[in-house]
Amino acid sequence: MSHKLDGLVHTQMAVAVSSGSSNCECYGNVRGTPARRRRRVFVQTETGCVLGMDLDRSDNAHTVKRRLQLALNVPTDERSLTFGDVILKNDLSAIQNDSQLLLTKNVMHRSLSTPCLSPTGRNLQQRDQSGPIEILGCSSHCARTKELVKVIEKAIKNGVDPIPVHGGLGGAYYFRNSRGESVAIVKPTDEEPFAPNNPKGFVGKALGQPGLKPSVRVGETGFREVAAYLLDYDRFANVPPTVLVKITHSIFNVNDDVNGNNFQSRKNVSKIASLQQFIPHDFDASDHGPSSFPVATVHRIGILDIRIFNTDRHAGNLLVQKLNRVGGLCQMELIPIDHGLCLPESLEDPYFEWIHWPQASIPFSEDELEYIKNLDPVCDSDMLRKELPMIREACLRVLVLCTIFLKEAASFGLCLSEIGEMMSREFSRQEEQPSELEVVCIEAKRMIANSDMSVFEARGGEDYMFDIDSEDLEGDLFPQMSLDFLNKGLFCSGSKGASDHYPLFKVDENFGEIEVDVTDWSNQDLFQITPKSSKSPKKTDLVGGRSHQLQSGTGTVSGIRRSANEQLPNTTNFVKLADMSKEEWIVFLEKFKELLYPAFANHRSSSTGQIQRQRLGTSCQF
Repeated sequence: MSHKLDGLVHTQMAVAVSSGSSNCECYGNVRGTPARRRRRVFVQTETGCVLGMDLDRSDNAHTVKRRLQLALNVPTDERSLTFGDVILKNDLSAIQNDSQLLLTKNVMHRSLSTPCLSPTGRNLQQRDQSGPIEILGCSSHCARTKELVKVIEKAIKNGVDPIPVHGGLGGAYYFRNSRGESVAIVKPTDEEPFAPNNPKGFVGKALGQPGLKPSVRVGETGFREVAAYLLDYDRFANVPPTVLVKITHSIFNVNDDVNGNNFQSRKNVSKIASLQQFIPHDFDASDHGPSSFPVATVHRIGILDIRIFNTDRHAGNLLVQKLNRVGGLCQMELIPIDHGLCLPESLEDPYFEWIHWPQASIPFSEDELEYIKNLDPVCDSDMLRKELPMIREACLRVLVLCTIFLKEAASFGLCLSEIGEMMSREFSRQEEQPSELEVVCIEAKRMIANSDMSVFEARGGEDYMFDIDSEDLEGDLFPQMSLDFLNKGLFCSGSKGASDHYPLFKVDENFGEIEVDVTDWSNQDLFQITPKSSKSPKKTDLVGGRSHQLQSGTGTVSGIRRSANEQLPNTTNFVKLADMSKEEWIVFLEKFKELLYPAFANHRSSSTGQIQRQRLGTSCQF
């Protein structure tokens, strides 16, 4: 390996935030104007099969499905071609180059599907003949990553195979250079926990369904890894370079039942996956106490976690590098990885390992405050729409909300731990209680519900995939909630916080029929929504990245199929952001900002002298 590429492995690459044109010539606008003549797209089926194909102006959803059927011999009846939130009925003009499409079974809509055709020998020649690794997207941020891809491709040609990663819940692989050194870690989207081709027994979901975290769909952690890297401007938090790729190799797992037991072992398989530069390190944060970690490093990682609403920042995904000794002390550097569970589609309980570290209680420095002040969530959203056009609008709303929350909290003078506390839920009376951030959102939505919204335009036009929430009951419940939340101390924290005084509702993230158990408001109980005729799922302890069956006492063994319904823990959704129209969203953000400073003041006054509160957050390790 050349000295230049050796440096590539050991050195972080700066992210290029470009507002101009991409390096790729055939690059269309994100949503709106037609793309240029030929575009390359990557179509993935529910079971993980991937086909790269070139589109021209005459292609539409019908022809794409037909080509997919002929090439991969997969059924397209009762299936729809989807692009992020949108179901593609015919027109593909808004699809830009290197976009990822998904063929899913219809849930609420019936598509204009192609007839069932039997592939012929000639038609099978339409199979994708591209190289072993293709980067999805070709903007300037991945210029050096392309060089890394060339190193990996050279090693594959020389017979250096990747190595499976045995830890974690999902499939992952170390790809190496010609000298056998690990240079990248690849995580196929169809091998995530509960995905069809998970190699460690966690199966039971199709791509696009709610996954390990209910607000993160199966198969969609890969682009979140890339989003975290793109949002880490100027290498602020030191996220390793990450790209989304179509990658082909025989090492990848395909479960027999997914392909009707016809899969031939050691056959090259194409996958959509995240590819992240491997960073040599000495250990992770779970093997070392936090006292020696630099304050600035902890702050910078925490600032990123707040912006992206990271639901899984445990110690195992903070790599530790030992640097040169200064004055007899060994300096440490932290590298944050595993961001697949950030940017959820709705607010839930985040997990911040650093929340009780002493560094998090130290005020932000002037440089950190300046960085936070210059953050622009609107520009961030526009950038992600361009670079990751498959990202859902609900994820971008979470990004905007959390960035506003961070900017206002830092301006008010809150430290990192205080901000994290306001975003985290409490566990009281054996129940999950809404965070102070969620309570502010609930009040802002209530204010909208009580105002005259007749001037807003009705939503319509686009068809969407199934909602990730079971029922949209929220709007009916908000007007019934008590008024004057601020005066009654709803924003106060502690054991007698908002949720101890006012009844809210809970939504279990399960699909199928539901029944609503409406309890007496006078008893100040919660609304409980539970699946009809369903058994309680087994509890799964995912804290610290370890998974154990609490009821059976047995761990997960590779090769044993475990249903997703058995593994998914109960969860609660107190507030949704995706159910608002654009006009409502704008008004909501205005009300949200108005309520923040009283909430900050109440948090600071009520938390003085209090003992550490019991938090509910859980972590997961892939």
